[in-house]
Amino acid sequence: MSGRIAAYRSAPYARPMSVRRVMGTETEFGITVAGSPTANPMVASSRVVNAYAASSHRARRARWDFEEETPLRDARGFEMSRQVADLSQLTDEDLGLANVILTNGARLYVDHAHPEYSTPEVTTPRDIVVWDKAGELVAYDACRFAATTPDPDITLYKNNTDNKGASYGSHENYLMRRSTPFADIVKHVTPFFVSRQVVCGAGRVGIGQDGRGHGFQLSQRADFFEVEVGLETTLKRPIINTRDEPHADPAKYRRLHVIIGDANLAEVSTYLKVGTTALVLAMVEDRFLTRDLSVRKPVQSLHEVSHDPSLGHLLELADGRTLSAVQLQWEYFHAARAYVDQRLGADADEQTLDVLARWESVLTRLERDPMECASELDWVAKLKLLEQYRQRDGLEWSNAKLALIDLQYSSLRPERSLYQRLVRAGRIERLVGDDEVTAAMHEPPTDTRAYFRGRCLDKYAEQVAAASWDSVIFDLPGHESLQRIPTLDPLRGSRAHVGDLIDASPDALSLYGALTR
Repeated sequence: MSGRIAAYRSAPYARPMSVRRVMGTETEFGITVAGSPTANPMVASSRVVNAYAASSHRARRARWDFEEETPLRDARGFEMSRQVADLSQLTDEDLGLANVILTNGARLYVDHAHPEYSTPEVTTPRDIVVWDKAGELVAYDACRFAATTPDPDITLYKNNTDNKGASYGSHENYLMRRSTPFADIVKHVTPFFVSRQVVCGAGRVGIGQDGRGHGFQLSQRADFFEVEVGLETTLKRPIINTRDEPHADPAKYRRLHVIIGDANLAEVSTYLKVGTTALVLAMVEDRFLTRDLSVRKPVQSLHEVSHDPSLGHLLELADGRTLSAVQLQWEYFHAARAYVDQRLGADADEQTLDVLARWESVLTRLERDPMECASELDWVAKLKLLEQYRQRDGLEWSNAKLALIDLQYSSLRPERSLYQRLVRAGRIERLVGDDEVTAAMHEPPTDTRAYFRGRCLDKYAEQVAAASWDSVIFDLPGHESLQRIPTLDPLRGSRAHVGDLIDASPDALSLYGALTR
């Protein structure tokens, strides 16, 4: 293997020093079947994903390539035994569940009992918003295609809990330099995650995992976290997940797999969630954070912050100070501002400056009056809506109607979604356009390897036998075995690298020949 493939695998990792970073999100959607409260969610999820696959001939053949996946490798230096791992951790096994690789470079599949959409790899917070929103449209279309009557019986929700004790994930992934000590990530990122829910919480009616406690809290996920650091994602959930599965060259990269975020609908919430996290990770990589912001009892603190929408709860820091979650976010903001000024100065890119400006503006208004952020942040928009119903109808937080409003906020059906109603009324700020999001349902980002994967699925659908984040596998005429094209470097395979080559290759055999000459 030489020539272009060798070059494809060896591109250097650009040091971000900004919000630019290879990243992506994964969303497990809540699912209900009308009139069938005991319906098997795995069957319903498979029906949804298979319906989307059947809607396009390009999605029918290619399977997911599990060969390079290592879900039990731990960033702390060991690998968990398969014998002791929970079945939910064995994501490298092909269980025969519905699985579709999309022409936009994303993946739509059944993860246990839920349809899950994983965005393609992108490099900016704004692109996360675009392809994350595209995933909502893909999931909604999948429900429509699965309908056997004009009125769909399956509804998907972009939320994180059924309020009966179950939670499903909304994960983020950030590529980082392997040379960054994992202990530094734990030290500096844990307090950031404990406090960032004031900016990116999705809001929830109910307290506790089963939601039986009465009241409103910032985060849908907070109550389901039980330990500080760990490998699990569905049991004993950790604030910092240690899965060491980079989906890239492991000598160069690690992937920080973040399981603590909420499923956001508000575009500003999503934008700030990934943008601020990208800046904090850049500071960790460059060892810019020298002050210890560690929080005592971080798991307990995570719950307490979520349970206090007044934002007055004080966190006890290891250095003896007490700060609110908003004040702790200010600590990270001021460090990020100094970092960008010192490292980039006048060369700071527009999106980095915009993330900083929006972060500062949101924190300022959260301190003054959180309701001023109702057009930008999910938890505030939801709380404002709920308070309007409470005042109009005299409802206590224990009233089941409020839990139903919470659920309908997150529905993907436009005619039922309370979030979409707020958007149509001009009460939610948009960052991206509808045409851009619709295009992203089918078109990949142009600046990562997702471009190569998506274009191959679109142009050579019959010859792509399988694909994954770090490979595309062709079934070529004249070749007795399948031919794997490794895509280990996420920054290669972009339009700049392979666009002309794909345009000039009428079939996969021609492309493979050009790549291996």
